[in-house]
Amino acid sequence: MTPGKAYLTTDEIRPLAARSDLRGAWLVLHCWGTIALALALFGLWPNPLTFLLAVMVIGSRQLGLAILMHEAAHNALFQRQRLNDAVGTWLCARPILADLGAYRRYHLTHHRFTQSDKDPDLPLSSKFPTSHASMRRKFTRDLTGQTGVKQLVGQIVMSLRMAGDHEAIEAAEGDFAQSFQTLHFWITVPVFLGVMLIMGLVGDWWWGLAFWLLPYLTWFQFVLRVRNIAEHGATEQSDDPFRNVRTTLAGPLARLFVAPYWVNYHLEHHMIMHVPCYNLPKLHKLLLGKGYDTQMNMAPTYGAALREAGWRSA
Repeated sequence: MTPGKAYLTTDEIRPLAARSDLRGAWLVLHCWGTIALALALFGLWPNPLTFLLAVMVIGSRQLGLAILMHEAAHNALFQRQRLNDAVGTWLCARPILADLGAYRRYHLTHHRFTQSDKDPDLPLSSKFPTSHASMRRKFTRDLTGQTGVKQLVGQIVMSLRMAGDHEAIEAAEGDFAQSFQTLHFWITVPVFLGVMLIMGLVGDWWWGLAFWLLPYLTWFQFVLRVRNIAEHGATEQSDDPFRNVRTTLAGPLARLFVAPYWVNYHLEHHMIMHVPCYNLPKLHKLLLGKGYDTQMNMAPTYGAALREAGWRSA
């Protein structure tokens, strides 16, 4: 049973779960439009500051594409299944070297077994709380591209090993680390390179490297880790839907650089996973209005969520 049904009525859930093709299209357009605006900013005023801003904004929108892929995995991006899967695949997943089908299989398992021994995400969250030094090393590897390069090289090597090996492919279908990151890698590469090519044609030849590959290897990896820590790091390993996940409140800067498209309302998402992201703030207010605020695991900022996970430790 959906956890939310134990706390909300069907009449309360139904309007929140309504999907809109128009709003889904706007989200995808907004994400790619923000990327275009970041490029335009640097093109009009090329300097180190606008370069850094473009890398950070585009990296956060790469996370935005991952979030919209996540919406499509829950069939919440568009009302029509074919449109949901087509846009989720070609405009959201493949530009960031991901595959919607593989992600959907993994992610629904995460929802079914949240913070249990069967949760495929448990190895990520069980490391927290950790030390300040450990988190600093992780963030340094992310921001310097070490994490991204290691992941990319690993995808290439594993994909080459799996090429034509049907037994390995079948085995990988049940393993997130392989299926999500390697199984469909060569299908996604042309789309990833296509984005880089378009950027090079719009600007200088190096724009694709600077404004798609570089953000992917650095800022995207960093905000992806921050998001993962905030969502389940240092939460209870239990079946309590109010305590095994965390919602993090986010202001305008956090939404721009770290948490686009209401991804910060993660407790609400786990409550009713098919609610579109734009209705999660309404679900949040509904839960607060029903008096569940004292039970809900919430952090006032991403900094506070990181401190709970160990950032302020020695």
